[in-house]
Amino acid sequence: MFTARGCHDDPEHTFSHPFVQAVGMFLGEFSCLAVFYILVCHDRRSPEPKMNTGGSFNPLLFFPPAMCDMTATSIMYVALNMTSASSFQMLRGAVIIFTGLLSVAFLGRRLACNQWLGILITILGLVIVGLADLISGHKDDSHQLSDIITGDLLIIMAQVIVAVQMVLEEKFVYKHDVHPLRAVGTEGFFGFLILTLLLIPMYFIYVGNFTDNPRHVLEDAIDAFCQIGHQPLILLALLGNTVSIAFFNFAGISVTKEISATTRMVLDSLRTLVIWVVSLALGWENFHGLQVLGFLVLLLGTSLYNDLHRPLLARIPCCAGMVTVDEESSPGERERLLGDDTMEASRDH
Repeated sequence: MFTARGCHDDPEHTFSHPFVQAVGMFLGEFSCLAVFYILVCHDRRSPEPKMNTGGSFNPLLFFPPAMCDMTATSIMYVALNMTSASSFQMLRGAVIIFTGLLSVAFLGRRLACNQWLGILITILGLVIVGLADLISGHKDDSHQLSDIITGDLLIIMAQVIVAVQMVLEEKFVYKHDVHPLRAVGTEGFFGFLILTLLLIPMYFIYVGNFTDNPRHVLEDAIDAFCQIGHQPLILLALLGNTVSIAFFNFAGISVTKEISATTRMVLDSLRTLVIWVVSLALGWENFHGLQVLGFLVLLLGTSLYNDLHRPLLARIPCCAGMVTVDEESSPGERERLLGDDTMEASRDH
């Protein structure tokens, strides 16, 4: 939403630099690695070290999920320039669909009936949000209808890559007992290094009207720094994004490892609600009834997929026994995911 002059007396234009923003995101993740080693050094100096640094592992194991993160994040930042922030968050719920399908295909996991139903309801929710964008696209002056459709499709496409990343992360973090800060920092290091190097060829790749920078190249990092110099508030926003990403990823992996992926998905759904409400309150978006319906349907699909209906069923006497039996099957699924040699370690956590 910021506008500023660029280099060489370029006229004022919007700050449309998705790949520079993605580099900032990876810088935030990379900073987690520095925090990890600071905590390790502090713990070793204490009379009785208590910090569990995790098991040893080859850092290159996190190169594939880092590349998935880099690709998906870059695509989503491009899409964010084309659609609204609320739709951006809501459509990210599509990750449930692809994560579930990939878990069945590659991790040998069996999905329960409620999870399949959750996937179907999530698809319905995505359709409703898409319809809301189509209807609002005719009234929205800030985005063209074609841009909104393209942005929504890019977000959904990125969720396929995010699903691959989540499946890989789940397997590696549990199998090698990796400390959350170290996992996030290692991914951030690979992503920051590779994407920073890629900014060089992106500076020369002409893409026409696909971008809003004056030279119409895939990414003009120099123009980004010039705009930051003319409008320091952009730097404040980028730093805020970098710091929040660091805390968000650390908290996400910590919740997944110490509590459950279910809790992480619930909190992620609440984040979507907060962003939507704040966007409406600040006047950045217009209210659309279909968006509310779409969000509620997506929330229902997420709840069913993550077994959030179980606490409600447990309160009903006739259903309590069925819930208990279903919950006892979860260790078996974890065993198929991790293998016999890692079951004992995962139970310790």
